[in-house]
Amino acid sequence: MTQPLVFMMGEFPAEIPADRQYAKNHMWAMSDPSHSTTIRFGFTAYAVRLLQDVYFLDWHFDAPAPVAEQQEIGSIESKKAESSLYSPLSGEISSFNAQLLADPSGINVDKYGEGWLFDFQPSDHQTDSLLSADQYVDHLAEVWEITQRTIKGQLS
Repeated sequence: MTQPLVFMMGEFPAEIPADRQYAKNHMWAMSDPSHSTTIRFGFTAYAVRLLQDVYFLDWHFDAPAPVAEQQEIGSIESKKAESSLYSPLSGEISSFNAQLLADPSGINVDKYGEGWLFDFQPSDHQTDSLLSADQYVDHLAEVWEITQRTIKGQLS
């Protein structure tokens, strides 16, 4: 297995596994080998670090459901933030991780494994907008300064 990339969030490392793709809204994407058209999505280490201690997750509808890219699909609450969740691509959410609805702390414990969010069937050519691990780390470097200002503003 390829070593993960690491993005330093100040003194905290955020591992970015090289074996998957990434959306700019800080979700990882990994094809399901048993269903070549299915992509599994979850939160990246960067997102989980910013959220800290997720304790509530809610989806706005039941799966399966068609969604448009950037459509609001749910909400999440954590120690640090309340946020709306948006679809990274257009297509169909085929299933949600039922374990997380019962206990969303799995996101904190195993973000790149059992803490996955949903399975997805993308529309044609939708995956072209996903980033490689290297491209995602470059994206994080671009947004990190703004993120730090936002965090400092919330703390003041």
